[in-house]
Amino acid sequence: MSTSFFGKYIVPEAAALRNSDSYRTIPPVDDGAAREVLYSGTRLLNLASNNYLGLSSHPELIEASAKGLARHGCSSGASRLITGNFALAETLEAELATFKYQEAALVTGSGYAANLAVFSALADRRTVVFSDHLNHASIIDGILLSRARLVRYRHLDMAHLERLLTREAMVEKKIIVTDTVFSMDGDVAPLARLVELGKAHGALIVVDEAHAMGVLGRGRGLAAALGLSDDVDVHVGTLSKALGSLGGYVAGRVETIELLRNRGRSFIFSTALPPAVLAASLAALRHIKSNHGLGARLMRLSKEVRDHLNSLGFDTMGSTTQIIPVACGRNRVALHAQALLRAEGLLVAAVRPPTVPQGSARLRLSLRADLTDDDVKRIRLGFSRLRVSFFP
Repeated sequence: MSTSFFGKYIVPEAAALRNSDSYRTIPPVDDGAAREVLYSGTRLLNLASNNYLGLSSHPELIEASAKGLARHGCSSGASRLITGNFALAETLEAELATFKYQEAALVTGSGYAANLAVFSALADRRTVVFSDHLNHASIIDGILLSRARLVRYRHLDMAHLERLLTREAMVEKKIIVTDTVFSMDGDVAPLARLVELGKAHGALIVVDEAHAMGVLGRGRGLAAALGLSDDVDVHVGTLSKALGSLGGYVAGRVETIELLRNRGRSFIFSTALPPAVLAASLAALRHIKSNHGLGARLMRLSKEVRDHLNSLGFDTMGSTTQIIPVACGRNRVALHAQALLRAEGLLVAAVRPPTVPQGSARLRLSLRADLTDDDVKRIRLGFSRLRVSFFP
C-alpha cells in the first residue's frame, strides 16, 4: 500500500468531508422499499423511496420471482453475449418494446448502465451532445465515456437550446438528450418543442423516462402521454423504480438496439441480470399494463400534497409530478428539517450538493401510489408543524 499517497491525500480529504455538512452515511434503514420503514428501530412513513407504485412487495412480483429462482437459480453466470441469456430476458425485451411502441428493446443491469450503453454505442469524438443542465449523472457520465463533446443548455430553456444548435450547425452528428421527469425537481421536459428542434437540426432525440415509466402516459412515460413515441429516437428507462424490480432498458428501432448490443460497453462487459429479477420485472410490466390507473392515482395524491405544501408557503420548485422538492437553500437547514420530520414519523430525503447545485439543498418527497388517506393526513400535519416550528 502506498502510505505516502494515503496519508497525504486520502486521510485529509476524508477528514474534511467528515467535518462538513455534505458528509453522507448510509441511513439505519431496514425494509427500505416498503411504505413504512424501520429507521433505528422506529417505524416511519417512507417518503424517500422510488418504489412509486408500491410494487416491490406485490404478491404477483414475489411469486414470479420465486418461480424464476426455483427454476433457474441465483445467477445468470455470464454476460448476455456469452451464456447469461434467458428466455425470460427475451420475453421481457419484446414486451417492453411493444409497451413503449418501439421495434426492439435491450435490458441492462441498471438505468445507469443503460445510459452508458447508449452513449458509448451511438456517440464518438465527432458527436456533439446537447444535454439539459439538470440531466441525471448517468447521462453526463455516458457522454464523457463516449468522448463526445458535451454542450449543456439551461434547464428547460428551449430558446437557449435553439441558439446552441444553430451555433453548431456545421456539426453532422448531433444528439439531444433530456430526462423527461427530473429526479430532483419533479418538473417535466418541454418534449414537444425539443422534438421540433431535433427535427429542424437533424439531431437524434434521446429521452430518459426513469421517473416517468409506470407513472405517466398510462405507465408508458411522458413521450407516450404527449403522443411523441414515434418522434423520439431512443427511449431509456429503468425497471428499478415504479416497476419495483432492478435493471434498465433501452427501446427504439431495431438498428439502434443492434448497435447497443454490439457497442454498449456497460451491456457487453457486465454479468446479466439474474432470472429472479427478470421474472419480477416481467410480472411488474404486465401488472402495469393491466392496472394503468395506478399512475393517475399517484398524480392525484401528489397534487393534493403539493397544493398543501404550497398553501403553507413552501417552495416546491415547479414540481408537477410525484417528486416534490421543498427548497431549503443551506445544507444544515435541510438536515435540520429532515430531523424534525423524522420526529413527526415521516422519512424524507435531505438532498445536498453535489447531487444538486450549491446553495439549493432541499427536502425531496417521493410519493407513492399505495399511500392511504391517513398517510396523506400525516404528511399534511407533519409539514404544517414543520412550518410553524422551523419556517416561521
